[in-house]
Amino acid sequence: MDTDALHILLADDDEDDRLFFKDAIESIRVKTVLKMVNDGQQLMDLLIKGNGVLPDIIFLDLNMPRKGGIECLEEIRSEEKYRNISIVIYSTSSSEEDIEKTFLKGANIYLRKPDEFGKLKKMIAEVLSINWQYHTTRLNKENFLLVI
Repeated sequence: MDTDALHILLADDDEDDRLFFKDAIESIRVKTVLKMVNDGQQLMDLLIKGNGVLPDIIFLDLNMPRKGGIECLEEIRSEEKYRNISIVIYSTSSSEEDIEKTFLKGANIYLRKPDEFGKLKKMIAEVLSINWQYHTTRLNKENFLLVI
């Protein structure tokens, strides 16, 4: 087990988006351990039946089969043992309703999926460099939507 690496879990049903994300993570000079699942049910199964290592950050797509991102967000935030996991909504949606709903349900940051590798790399680097202790204790709408 790598205790000084940042453990990241990506839940996204789009294979191309997962590969794009993986390539971006690997190009950033931050020590990470990345796991990926392709739907919300796999995400929750991994958290519940996992090997005891919880992710530090979950990047969560909203629109996935079997179990969507909102449902996963609600389940994660309802469990005390997951309260220290930072959740980044990672979606193509720019709907104000989705942004508001995920903010109210306890997500830490909302990222719109970029269509360029350079922007994705910059967004991920920004998220990985956040002081999460500060960011999660003083949640406010101004720092919720990350725009690069």
